[in-house]
Amino acid sequence: MSSFSEPPNKSVDLKPYRFNMDISNEAIRDLKTLLSLSPLPPVTFENSLDDRKYGITREWLVRTRDYWQDKFDWKQHEAHINTFPNFKLPIKDDDGNDYDIHFVALFSRKPDAVPLLFLHGWPGSFLEFLPILDILRERYSPETLPYHVICPSMPGYGFSTPPRTNRDFALEDIARMFDRLMGQLGFGAGYIVQGGDIGSKVGRVITATYDAAKALHINFCIMPEPENPIGDMNEAERKGLERTHDFKTFNSSYALQHATKPSTIGAALSASPLALLAWVGEKFLDWTDDDLPVEQLLEDVSLYWFTNCIATSLYPYRHLFTPGVIGAHENPKNYVNKPLGYSWFPQELAPIPRSWAATTGNLVFYRQHDKGGHFAALEQPDVLLKDVEDFVAQVWKK
Repeated sequence: MSSFSEPPNKSVDLKPYRFNMDISNEAIRDLKTLLSLSPLPPVTFENSLDDRKYGITREWLVRTRDYWQDKFDWKQHEAHINTFPNFKLPIKDDDGNDYDIHFVALFSRKPDAVPLLFLHGWPGSFLEFLPILDILRERYSPETLPYHVICPSMPGYGFSTPPRTNRDFALEDIARMFDRLMGQLGFGAGYIVQGGDIGSKVGRVITATYDAAKALHINFCIMPEPENPIGDMNEAERKGLERTHDFKTFNSSYALQHATKPSTIGAALSASPLALLAWVGEKFLDWTDDDLPVEQLLEDVSLYWFTNCIATSLYPYRHLFTPGVIGAHENPKNYVNKPLGYSWFPQELAPIPRSWAATTGNLVFYRQHDKGGHFAALEQPDVLLKDVEDFVAQVWKK
């Protein structure tokens, strides 16, 4: 797959360098030791309910812990991840510091290839986009690939440098860094952004702020009801709003904890892989249409554990869920005057209707699906890719 690994811009001073993931055998042994020593919670009424009304079940936690400890082979996953071109690129920020940004990418040799920036959220990672990259590298050669596809790890996630400890760090900082990343890669003349979860919010800030970001496609647009929705709702969207209400009422306490006491929850989750599995596993179970394969779930949780990034991944919530803060999507300063696309999935944790999303930008593309949830790139990679390809064909000006 090395034929996809040459970025087009060879004249810049700071060039991306290849990165090979290699978690030590000692770190893997330590994880399995900690899992074997971690005490399990006692049986309670709440963790015995099959419907997970009060969180994950003890039975699921025991079964998944045992699989992680005895059967999960990280090195096998690592080998697969390394078949994709992985890079790091130092980005000099306004604070004078260099931030090594990790990303996976497929670079095309077509002169008119469209640069695409795919952005993940929490508790996701760049791993979300590997199924899409797999489709693209099977479908195209470097000479025929119509896109440059760049999937970075947000600062503080995975192998990207975390925010410095002497100042605050916000969505605007991530947006600035990623616009510089794209410029440094040679795409300063224009690119398109795609994002879900926090990535949709960072993508909105990028597109509303930087000229080089020509359009935005999102599959997540959580926001309160606008005063003047644009258009009507269909029955599926009305049902989606019931799910949105349930999320805000019963399932969003984790976000408030992240926003208001990130130091405390970060310490707890960094101390125990079993705690991390419970906290992150709950989200993958509740936010998907069908439960993901256990191997896929554990790949993501293992990445968080091995890179010790759970505590450094929580900072966006302070700028999104702190009481009194205006969210990214409904904030007037983030209105997208450029082409905006939105893919709606029924089991998204907050499936916002088209009429609401249309108040946040120049919505020129909307597609409603009958299956899929919050992790659309993992759950429905072919469907999400088709939406992005159709959106690009509609809005990209050659």
